[in-house]
Amino acid sequence: MKINPKDFVPAQAHARVTSGEVIRILRDKKGWTQEELARRSGISSTNLSSLENDQVDIGKRRAEALAKAFGVHPAIIMFPEYESKEIAKAA
Repeated sequence: MKINPKDFVPAQAHARVTSGEVIRILRDKKGWTQEELARRSGISSTNLSSLENDQVDIGKRRAEALAKAFGVHPAIIMFPEYESKEIAKAA
């Protein structure tokens, strides 16, 4: 059986992640507790918990503070549906 490459299309990601899930993924991959991330970002651990559980919106300032702590671009945290490849690289 001969395979024709024209019969295939690139796969599309079906998993959707939220900003909160991205924060948790990056934090877990770094091996940091919420307290450690709070220290590095200047965002309280209470607020981090709310962010990770998608109880509050991320907002530009918090995204920038978290991105700086993680060493990634803020778009990775603010727009995870568009930046999934970068999230995988960062993690």
